[in-house]
Amino acid sequence: MEQKMLKGPGKLLDAQGNLTQAGWAPQQVLDCNLENSHFYKLKFLQGMRTKVWDYYAVTTPTHFFSFTISDIGYLGMVFAYVIEFATGKYEEQTLTIPFAAGVSIPRNSTEGESVYVGGGKTLRFKVEGEKRTLFVRWPGFGKTTLNAELEFTVPANHESMVVVIPIKDKRFYYNRKINCMPANGWVEYQDKKYAIDPETSLGNLDWGRGVWEYESYWVWSSASGFLEDKRKIGLNLGFGFGDTSAATENCFILDGKVQKLGIIDYKYSNLDFKAPWTMTCPNGRLDLVFTPFFERVAKTDLKVLRSEVHQMFGKYNGTVVTDDGKKIVIKDLIGWSEEHNAKW
Repeated sequence: MEQKMLKGPGKLLDAQGNLTQAGWAPQQVLDCNLENSHFYKLKFLQGMRTKVWDYYAVTTPTHFFSFTISDIGYLGMVFAYVIEFATGKYEEQTLTIPFAAGVSIPRNSTEGESVYVGGGKTLRFKVEGEKRTLFVRWPGFGKTTLNAELEFTVPANHESMVVVIPIKDKRFYYNRKINCMPANGWVEYQDKKYAIDPETSLGNLDWGRGVWEYESYWVWSSASGFLEDKRKIGLNLGFGFGDTSAATENCFILDGKVQKLGIIDYKYSNLDFKAPWTMTCPNGRLDLVFTPFFERVAKTDLKVLRSEVHQMFGKYNGTVVTDDGKKIVIKDLIGWSEEHNAKW
């Protein structure tokens, strides 16, 4: 399939609320002017269908740490979770905040600060030039306290997966995924302070802005790690929502450069998420087996809002082929694959 490149700079939406383009790019090139959304006659109702979030994560040799600030229109959802790979110990806390009080999220991925302050808890995600900093103070995180101060480095030439995907009736998803961000700093959890070293730890960003249908479904696979020769390798694969005829979000990232892929064939069982998953490209550019070792299940049922996520953590093994035809062997790359069903 042909993958259409987004052209910019420009606006995401025109004055009538229509997408100006659909496709992909290695950087954000369209201004996220959600204020131009126009799909209900009553303007004040449109914010109820608008969903925005910043999801940061860092994969270390021993742990996965994740922090999210989101506003789904009528609620703020702020959550964090920690997974210890060796033992499977896991802790997750979610704050559900009516009308997103205390939540502030900037319009674009290239600058600004996402903030939540409330109930003695503070999360601040700041973008300034090539640096992305996370500041977290979460007392009462389970039976402990979760604190973090992290810095991710994203040079100007570091490529990412940016997609604009129509979801019919003036609905759409505008998404930027940044893989393999060198991470520095520390996380304090369960009375231990974990040093985060860029030589061994890499960060991810899932930056999402969109107007969704009430019922949504997707599968997302991702990883950020190192090859045996120490080059950085990232994966971003998925399917399940919207019209991807202009572009998929499928790619792998090698030393900061996106290697674009088309359709991916997935095989997995939602009756047994712990069984191996396979992901292949019909043209042979990707051939992976994902073997889970941990299942994170996150369920929310607030009547108007229902969500169920099965996020599997495991190891990827197989091969990918670069744009210039070189075969890369992936061995025991830690990452995740998830299935998400939502009514929101």
